[in-house]
Amino acid sequence: MVKLLKGGEGTHHVLGWLIMRNIFESLITSPKIFRNRDVLRHSYTPDYLPHRKEQIESLASILVPALKGETPSNVFIYGKTGTGKTATVKFVGNQLEAMGRKLNVHCYVHYLNCELIDTQYRVLATLAKVLGRNVPMTGWPTDQVYEEVRRAIDSRDQTIVIVLDEIDKLVKKGDEVLYNLSRINGELERARVSIIGISNDLKFKNFLDPRVLSSLSEEELIFPPYNAEQLQDILEQRAELAFYEGVLDDDVIPYCAALAAQEHGDARKALDLLRVSGEIAEKENADRITRDHVKKAVKKIETDHVVEAVRTLPTQSKVLLFGMIILTESGMRKFTTGEVYAVYRSLCRKLNIDCLTQRRVSDLIAELDMLGIINSIVISKGRYGRTREIKLDVPIEPIKQTLLEDYRLEALSVVERSMRSVTSLEAFEV
Repeated sequence: MVKLLKGGEGTHHVLGWLIMRNIFESLITSPKIFRNRDVLRHSYTPDYLPHRKEQIESLASILVPALKGETPSNVFIYGKTGTGKTATVKFVGNQLEAMGRKLNVHCYVHYLNCELIDTQYRVLATLAKVLGRNVPMTGWPTDQVYEEVRRAIDSRDQTIVIVLDEIDKLVKKGDEVLYNLSRINGELERARVSIIGISNDLKFKNFLDPRVLSSLSEEELIFPPYNAEQLQDILEQRAELAFYEGVLDDDVIPYCAALAAQEHGDARKALDLLRVSGEIAEKENADRITRDHVKKAVKKIETDHVVEAVRTLPTQSKVLLFGMIILTESGMRKFTTGEVYAVYRSLCRKLNIDCLTQRRVSDLIAELDMLGIINSIVISKGRYGRTREIKLDVPIEPIKQTLLEDYRLEALSVVERSMRSVTSLEAFEV
């Protein structure tokens, strides 16, 4: 291939092929798997939600006063990840707005994800923008932004339902905004406000001021996990819209449902498994999705989750983890805290960053263990005390690439290259 690119006799043939054949041509003409893959994403709200009839009816009965010009109660919604909380709220919200249009009643639902909008100021500023006010995302006093929100809401006779998804992320940084919003109806002359809080954390109310708690928790809804049979119904409903007919092996959906049922009945996990299985089949140019594709999807999703966790680690934890990769690639399947610390300390010197104490590094190792990135057990060394025996519990290559993406750790690539030129770890004092 090198000869061709340098002017070998096949050069013109290769260049001609590249010019004549568009790189996407083979991808477009490959077997068709997906009719609409977006149906399998978390953001999609179906026309019907299986096995959530009770929760839908309960939420609708709480919000129906909005259609009568009255103030609906505030609601807290709890349940583990993937139990249909957000989908149910969006479904009922869409139905509420549709009925409002039919009855010529001004009724609107505004959805905010507090995991993305995680400060009190940004919640108010985003709400103000949604309501048509020109408010910067930083710079104004919070009281001024709140006043803009209040004026926008009270500009006409209307009911505004504010949905705060992942509300616990906001509460842990303070509940002043919630206190103001929960009391806003007392300051409105023409409009009405209802707040829906959604959380995976049943204990987050412990962070709330009692005054906020009494104002907000007028109604509560609990979403139980789905079982395998219910997950199968959900997947079958989505698969009918997502895939072309005949591309799914019969055991694919039951297998995805069974795997997700083991994860606390997580419908998101089930949908991800089905979608990624289809994407893998598509990439392999297969004409059917099989159980083997699901097994590959399990590994890919697990790796993706770990990669994302690694990407958000603090710098010191990243350096520590890179040291463990060095130890593993040198042939050490297991290593002790002391061995890890020696490599970590040497890397800190090479990167010119502060080196933490061994006690603090032990804490970071425990955190990596909790995230599932490493596996560590405490072993006794007899009269020499106790230590941790550590091994990496994730694929090395994608983790290494993720660490090297961090501009602060660019020098690690130089360290890695120099590491390849030695046959021992003497340079790292191990």
